[in-house]
Amino acid sequence: MSLSTDNKLKIIKEFATKDGDTGSPEVQIALLTNQISELTEHLKKHKKDVHSRKGLLKMVAKRRRLLNFLAKRDEKRYKSLIERLGLSK
Repeated sequence: MSLSTDNKLKIIKEFATKDGDTGSPEVQIALLTNQISELTEHLKKHKKDVHSRKGLLKMVAKRRRLLNFLAKRDEKRYKSLIERLGLSK
């Protein structure tokens, strides 16, 4: 369940804080959110796919840690990212 190159570049371009930025928390969280939504759709069809479900849980936990990091560092960036991604908090 990897992202296509075009989709990944589009997400990076949209959430990058500066040119060539791929490591900022915003970009990482946006990429994880996209992967999580794709994997969730996969798991709706394949209910017994336990291995993918475990990967999904790992991705959700990693996104949660990155969101906590961003919230501690810069509340304003955190709130704008949550709003742009449509996540609830």
